[in-house]
Amino acid sequence: MVSTEYERKIAARFATFDQDGNGYIDREDFNAATKALLAEFGTAARSDKGQALYIGAEAFWQGMAGIADRDGDQRITREEFVGGAVKRLRDNPDRFAEIARPFLDAALAIADGDGDAAATVDEVARALKALGAPETVATTAAGALDTDSDGRVTEPEIVSAFARYFTVPE
Repeated sequence: MVSTEYERKIAARFATFDQDGNGYIDREDFNAATKALLAEFGTAARSDKGQALYIGAEAFWQGMAGIADRDGDQRITREEFVGGAVKRLRDNPDRFAEIARPFLDAALAIADGDGDAAATVDEVARALKALGAPETVATTAAGALDTDSDGRVTEPEIVSAFARYFTVPE
C-alpha cells in the first residue's frame, strides 16, 4: 500500500517504465523502449549504436530487477517498484542513475544527430516522445534538461535529472 507522499510520487513514476501498461515492469518493457528509440531515429538494431542501446537496456533491467524484484519472478510490480525505491534509493539517488547510465548514454548517442556527444533539445524531445511522453511534457522536460541553456543536452545533465526525477525527495 502506498502511504507517504514520497511513495505516491515514486508510484506515479512506475508508468514510465511499464511501456505496455500490463501492470508490471519486465525485460520486454525495456526492449519496447529500445525498439521505439531505434525506430524514431532510424537506427539499425544490429549497428554499434543499436547494440549499445540493447546492452544498456539489459543492464538497466538487471540493475532495477536487483533492486526491486523481491520475489524473483522477473517482473516488478508497482508495489515492488515503490518498495525498492523507498528502501534502496531514497538515501542514494545516484545509485539509480548509475544503473541507468549505460542505457542513457546509448540513448543520447542515438539521439545525437551530429555526433558531438550532446543532443539538441529537439532531439531529446523526440526521444522522450518515442518513450511515451506526451508531446507537451516531452518538450517541457527536454528544455528543462538543458540546465546551462546552450541548446544541447549532455550526459551529465541527463543522468543528474534522471536521478532527481526517479528518486524524488520526501
